[in-house]
Amino acid sequence: MKCIGPHVSISGGVWNAPERARELGATGFGMFTKNQRQWKAKDLTEEDIERFTQALSEQGYTADMILPHDSYLINLGHPDGEKLIKSRDAFLDEVRRVEKLGLKLLNFHPGSHLKAMEPEACLDRIAESLNRTIAQTESAVMVIENTAGQGSNLGNRFEEIARIIDGVKDKSRVGVCLDTCHLFAAGYDLRTAESMEAVWAEFDRIIGFEFLKGMHLNDAKSEYASRVDRHHSLGHGNIGWEAFQRIAADSRFDGIPLILETIDEALWPEEVARIISLTE
Repeated sequence: MKCIGPHVSISGGVWNAPERARELGATGFGMFTKNQRQWKAKDLTEEDIERFTQALSEQGYTADMILPHDSYLINLGHPDGEKLIKSRDAFLDEVRRVEKLGLKLLNFHPGSHLKAMEPEACLDRIAESLNRTIAQTESAVMVIENTAGQGSNLGNRFEEIARIIDGVKDKSRVGVCLDTCHLFAAGYDLRTAESMEAVWAEFDRIIGFEFLKGMHLNDAKSEYASRVDRHHSLGHGNIGWEAFQRIAADSRFDGIPLILETIDEALWPEEVARIISLTE
């Protein structure tokens, strides 16, 4: 089964996300658990948690179908000590929120060296941030999202993600989310069956499919290997619709959340329905 849907709004409360996803015909969805552009949020109350759990059940979703995302402000490899502590504290809160809601995953951007430290040292710092979080939490898997490689952002190469994973002591608590737009912009060609299969083979060799916990399905406004992060609607960008057809038909991507972050929300029902139709 493919778990397919967009990243939906939690406006009005996290419990609204499941109904919004169901209205779009989604079999999975992405969400934040708080305002993604703020460092802090009110704690989740027992009522919040109960309403969210009930909404999931009513709409027919389970935790395996959902890929929460953390705040965009967090940098787990920050070169500044005080700002690193602030990011680590915020990330710990994000993981705890996910666990309180009964969810299993938390998607995050690995971090940036901000041209103030060596990339390798920054990658090791990210791994240490994960180790610290794991030691203070119970079960959620922290899912590293590959990046386009803009600026000083790390994680655009499989080798960089593998280095982070290698530094995590409990490998059961770490995974990967592959964003197709980011892959393409980072120089991984998804445009033909042959080039796509070469990308998956490289991913399996360097990281391993056992670590793949989710995907973001996005076409790309950006050019191939441009290291520019610009999403587009499926079939409207430089990757092309055939790539998403192949992913939909590939059993290696069954049972994990496949989340749309495409730019035109009006097209989400069509995109979801079209991808689901290819899996039946």
